[in-house]
Amino acid sequence: MKMETTSSQSGQAAANEAHASPKALAALFTPQSIAIIGATEKEGAVGRTVVENLQIIQFHGPIYPVNPKRDTILGLKAYPSIGAIGQPVDVAVIITPPKTVPSVMSECVNARVKFAIVISAGFKEAGPAGLELEQQVVNEARRGGVRFIGPNCLGVVNMHANVNASFAPSIPPAGKISVISQSGALCVAILDWATSCGLGLSKVVSFGNKADLNEVDFLRAFAEDPDTNVVAAYLESITEGDRFLEVAEEIASVKPVVVLKVGVTQAGAKAASSHTGSLAGADMAYWAAFKRSGVIRAEDFEALFDYALAFATQPLPKGNRLAIVTNAGGPGIMAADAAELSGLRLLPPKDSTRDKLRQVLPPTAATGNPIDVIGDAEPDRYINTLKLIQDDENIDGILVVVTPQNMTAPLELAKQLHATHNRKRPLLTAFMGGKEIIQAKDFLMQVGIPNYPSPTRAVAAFKAMSDYAAWRVRPPRVVTRFPVNRRRVDRVIQWQMRSDIQQVGEVEAKEILRAYDFNVLDGFLARTPGEAVDAAERIGYPVVLKISSPDIIHKSDFGGVRINLANAEQVRDAFDLMMLRVQRRAPKAFIRGAFVEKMGSKGREVILGMTRDPQFGPMLMFGLGGIFVEVMKDVTFYLAPITATEAMQMLKGTRSYALLQGARGQAPVDLDAIASALQRISQLATDYPQIMELDINPFIVGEVGTEAYVADARMTLAKLHA
Repeated sequence: MKMETTSSQSGQAAANEAHASPKALAALFTPQSIAIIGATEKEGAVGRTVVENLQIIQFHGPIYPVNPKRDTILGLKAYPSIGAIGQPVDVAVIITPPKTVPSVMSECVNARVKFAIVISAGFKEAGPAGLELEQQVVNEARRGGVRFIGPNCLGVVNMHANVNASFAPSIPPAGKISVISQSGALCVAILDWATSCGLGLSKVVSFGNKADLNEVDFLRAFAEDPDTNVVAAYLESITEGDRFLEVAEEIASVKPVVVLKVGVTQAGAKAASSHTGSLAGADMAYWAAFKRSGVIRAEDFEALFDYALAFATQPLPKGNRLAIVTNAGGPGIMAADAAELSGLRLLPPKDSTRDKLRQVLPPTAATGNPIDVIGDAEPDRYINTLKLIQDDENIDGILVVVTPQNMTAPLELAKQLHATHNRKRPLLTAFMGGKEIIQAKDFLMQVGIPNYPSPTRAVAAFKAMSDYAAWRVRPPRVVTRFPVNRRRVDRVIQWQMRSDIQQVGEVEAKEILRAYDFNVLDGFLARTPGEAVDAAERIGYPVVLKISSPDIIHKSDFGGVRINLANAEQVRDAFDLMMLRVQRRAPKAFIRGAFVEKMGSKGREVILGMTRDPQFGPMLMFGLGGIFVEVMKDVTFYLAPITATEAMQMLKGTRSYALLQGARGQAPVDLDAIASALQRISQLATDYPQIMELDINPFIVGEVGTEAYVADARMTLAKLHA
């Protein structure tokens, strides 16, 4: 069958006019002047802290405190209003009671302020009245084209431009990691932690309620920022899914983006009637979105900066082969276990390298992987090993694990590791212990060699690096377009919408799938036992009988499925008994009749599905049938549209993939048939946004050479009147 292929969007589309361009945000991060509206000398007040922070960091431009009750504040001339300054103001920091903020924003508009940072709280986070107040602020800002951060935020810090327009008490050294966060409190913790451990940061943005500028704007700005090599983000919500995907993919193509996304438990997911919808939840949508766009997901706060530190300081690996060098068996095993469980490869060095290792290591040393240099190793033994393996073609990254023995000399070892590392491959360390390794740990941070408190965390950082490196060199995404009969689908969907029926039953769902070239077995709807027998005679025995009702989703639960009916008598009896049982168990259900269908051949049962996420659009699901879905929740999700490669990755992403390949002596199934079916669902979902959920359950697939078919299917359409 002929197919056409089209390249998918790569995130290079023109920027949405609603978003600020990266260059347009320059004055926010490197302002020439800053006004603090609500400045004060009151001890402990935010209005005092912001002024002090700008003075302490030695902001190079004029600082304008605004307070109608004061002539001076902290030695600076104070002004009664923003308009009274009489000079251009790039950034106005607003710290006034929430009810005054709309009028203050109006004054900023009249004074031609470029940007505002609304630190004041008490807006939509406080309830409906606060939401209304926040909208007033937005309306005033839009009237004059003032872009703003917040409300309910910490502010902005730029270590490279001596800007601390925030009330954060600690400022770390300048570095190459930029941070965006919805939580101001978390920003304070990040800044304090980075200061305490000497981690360099570039820019830190707390955007709170993101009533105007949001994560998409800052990602776009950091994509072109020469002072940002890595972006670390803490997000509680993503409000523009399509724009986020586009911009995240754009920036991830040039620099890593690490995201800690919270608030994605099943409790926060929408209710869903289909298998796919109930299994998806909010978390799966974010996983799928991040996977598509190249975003690295951090599981917790520690991982967020574990990963960011590795990306900011080390070259990307060329593959996923990790070499472990250790002076202790236990920590080496910990590292090896973590590496294998995460899918990394632990190849031994080349034979020629191992021969050289045997010459510089004691006879009791292990030269495989992990390489155990033995507990009495002095720094030279580590360094000789590093010199030999850092050019080995079997190795993509190196993890040095150190426990402080009497002869270890951690600080000297750290210095020699730094001097020896040729930076052709990433070097991560896990100096384990307390006071014995403090100096070594501080030195490693200063020279840009990531150190982790445990081998497990170091392995996770290398895994993130190798996954991202593989994403960067992925082939262009090419989405296959199959020839289909859209007129047939249009007729079915239009009839359903006119009838105001959301649930698309098996008969109509299969009609839609047949139009997209799915193999659907012959079948007819029967309203009486006689019609059922006539249908069975036309189809040929054996047949399957299934209840047809828009009110009954899971037919088997109501006694609504009978299989392998071999003659007219069995069909007639099954029809009568089915109607009796269903009427007893679901007396209010509307019964259309019974669907008589050809009995299909045996094969592996899999489930294919789609659910439409409100932020990211159609999300495809794949899993094996039975307990693999119902009990083990062994499923994978990808955002549509998908490529042939991504369809196959969906299969490989399940724990039960080995069963499809023919584990335990079973014949392998036709994997290409499943992948093709997923691509057709992808096309259907993108062609018809009216389809909210779709289940093919089960989809029967046999060995290569047999034809897979749809055994049962259902869909849910959007509400005609929301």
